Amino acid sequence: MALTIRSSLKRSLVMLATASLLVGAVVPAVQAQGTPPGTGPASVADLAEGLLDAVVNIATSQNVKEKDESGPLPQIPEGSPFQEFFNDFFKGENDGSGSHKVNSLGSGFVIDPAGFIVTNNHVIEGADDIEVVFPNGSKLKAKLIGTDPKTDLSVLKVEPKAPLKAVKFGDSKVMRIGDWVMAIGNPFGLGGSVTVGIISARGRNINAGPYDNFIQTDAAINKGNSGGPLFNMKGEVIGINTAIISPSGGSIGIGFAVPTELAENIVKQLIEFGETRRGWLGVRIQPVTDDIAESLGLDRARGALVAGVVKGGPVENGPIKTGDVILTFDGKAVAEVRDLPRVVAESPVGKAVDVVILRDGKEQTVKVTLGRLEDSVDTAAAQTDPVIVPEGEEETVPDADNNEQATPDTPQEDGDVTPAATLGMTLGALDAEGRKSFGISEGVEGVLITEVADGSVAAQKGVKKGEVIVEVAQSFVDTPAAVTKKLGELKSEGRRNAHLMIAGATGDLRFVALPLE
Repeated sequence: MALTIRSSLKRSLVMLATASLLVGAVVPAVQAQGTPPGTGPASVADLAEGLLDAVVNIATSQNVKEKDESGPLPQIPEGSPFQEFFNDFFKGENDGSGSHKVNSLGSGFVIDPAGFIVTNNHVIEGADDIEVVFPNGSKLKAKLIGTDPKTDLSVLKVEPKAPLKAVKFGDSKVMRIGDWVMAIGNPFGLGGSVTVGIISARGRNINAGPYDNFIQTDAAINKGNSGGPLFNMKGEVIGINTAIISPSGGSIGIGFAVPTELAENIVKQLIEFGETRRGWLGVRIQPVTDDIAESLGLDRARGALVAGVVKGGPVENGPIKTGDVILTFDGKAVAEVRDLPRVVAESPVGKAVDVVILRDGKEQTVKVTLGRLEDSVDTAAAQTDPVIVPEGEEETVPDADNNEQATPDTPQEDGDVTPAATLGMTLGALDAEGRKSFGISEGVEGVLITEVADGSVAAQKGVKKGEVIVEVAQSFVDTPAAVTKKLGELKSEGRRNAHLMIAGATGDLRFVALPLE
């Protein structure tokens, strides 16, 4: 698989390669410390020899109906990072019957002598026929046991006449940046090939799925390596090779593997149930920015801010509320917003877990029992756990004219519904006329934003007219005067940011931190 990258990045890569060649021409070679002259690094031949028999080639075929003379491409989701891989690898054989056969090649590895094999979902997706080719040239038809598109993993089963050579999973969590790794696979359909490199980075998010946590390696991974194993130097699988970044389709030393800390449990579930059974918390979340962290009294930007609770979910009317910041889940720190979906999904359905939250400026621990995340089309929108809601545009420094709008000219009482202007927003009462004008549902309560000045601090944070301010600093507001009064109190307390809960027309919530200075 190859990820598409911008042409400017391609040019950068070429320039970097050229520069490195020039430097290499003038820098003398350095003998590795402790290595006898005339010898290279330690050989991995013995390690590779014991693993090659467990790595297999996966060959698939699919009959696709023709729609025009050129023939259709395989049914790959538009914009998929794997689309280029399939476009390059699939080839048609028109038989004149209105359909043609497309074929693909990938890799896999045996995890059980009885015939269970792990590979990538994109290697076998849509296949009518799956065949496993072993290093000795023998072939067996494979049955699809289960697949998980969200992590791009699949499990196959063959029926061997004798026990197969198998490899075992290792612990990817103990792997460090700089550790040696070895990849074995089927690049360009050539059969078992071995490459060696190091772990270049951990926890990579390449937008391939909701649970991205890839290991990055410079071990050469090319088209056809997808689904193959990434080994540690003990011969244990610590990753499943899945993707590469490449301007040419070949390896440039940036490959990605699904870590076994994520894959192992999914593989076990696919074998046991034929599907994944993920935990579900039932909340919608957004990132905690520096401004939001400061407005909430957090020492730094961390955790996941709860922007909404799903109706009918595990925590509806329960221990977690809108506005809470989830800091720790089941003993695992939530360093950033994307950590939470992964740790929740990896937790067993029905498990009661401790969750550390920040509420009203204080940390507290609550107990939560997880539900099950369903993948059906009808419920996917409501049950995706969680939905990340962006805060808005990056902060820029407001101009002097906008600062002059920070407080209204005339003092107002809390019950005063007179329109007010503050932080670049014009505020009005949320009455029947306002609801009709902006299509705001009856369930939304608060103060209506009737205008947002271009270039104002509110506009810079993505606030729009027709939205509703529900809370300021976790206090409900229902009049323009209540908003301006609360903002004035925060400013007099020396607060630099105001923490606002804002609702859309249909009631979708998000939090925005607006600078007061």
